[in-house]
This record gives sequence, structure tokens and C-alpha cells, in this order.
Amino acid sequence: MQTLANWDGGPGPWILFFPLIWAAVVLGAVTVLRRTGRRGRGGPWRPLDAGRPAGDSPLAVLGRRFASGEIDEDEYWRRLSVLEEQFGRAAKGGAA
Repeated sequence: MQTLANWDGGPGPWILFFPLIWAAVVLGAVTVLRRTGRRGRGGPWRPLDAGRPAGDSPLAVLGRRFASGEIDEDEYWRRLSVLEEQFGRAAKGGAA
């Protein structure tokens, strides 16, 4: 009787399946290690508020001043455009 593991006296076609299993295991392990390694650098598990300005950043201070009524809307937009020119390019890696 011929089985899948023994095909005409030699290894059957299933022998090709085992390297694929090991490749999937190695690829999965590398993926898990890379994702957990990025955790401290703001990778896929960064906080949801990572895009919001920090508490003492110039954009946050400007937003608080506008919200409290210290500055009007025109002043807010004028200062925001200046801050985006200065901090936006540096944060995106562009030249000043």
C-alpha cells in the first residue's frame, strides 16, 4: 500500500511541505520580535493621543490661550501659521 509519506520507496511530495512550515514559523517569530521591539519607540502600540500636542508644546500653549479667550481668532491663525512654519518643517525632516 502506497502512503503519502512513502512515495515509490522515497520521500513523498509532503517533504516539500515541511520547509514551508518552518519558514512560516521563522517569519512569524521575526514579525513578533520586531513589533515588540518597536514598542518603546512609538511603533504600532503608541498611545492614541500621540498626534496631539504635548502639554507644554508651543501649539498646546497657543491652543489653551485661544480657548481661554486671551487671543482672538485672527491672532490664533496668524501665530499658528508661524509655528507650523518653524516646527512643522523640522518635525517632518524638511529643510528650514
